[in-house]
Amino acid sequence: MSATQIQAQLAAGAVVLDVRTPEEVAAGAYPGALTIPVQQLAARIKEVPTGKPVVVYCAAGARAGTAAEMLRAAGHAEVYNAGGLKDMPR
Repeated sequence: MSATQIQAQLAAGAVVLDVRTPEEVAAGAYPGALTIPVQQLAARIKEVPTGKPVVVYCAAGARAGTAAEMLRAAGHAEVYNAGGLKDMPR
């Protein structure tokens, strides 16, 4: 997903989901992001608001891809893998 597409989703009110570990989040995170490590997402998936697009990121994109698949399987219609924290607009 391009930076322009990510920015458009954020402007539309997307939920930002950080699926990195607590240690990674402590080193820096996207402002306002909901943080649920990918390993906990299945058990905590109801914490992700429905009815809004979801932009998911991790360190490089692999865990975000796994999380995006889980969210789609749970019924989230608009889920976008933004890649890593470095790919999120500032």
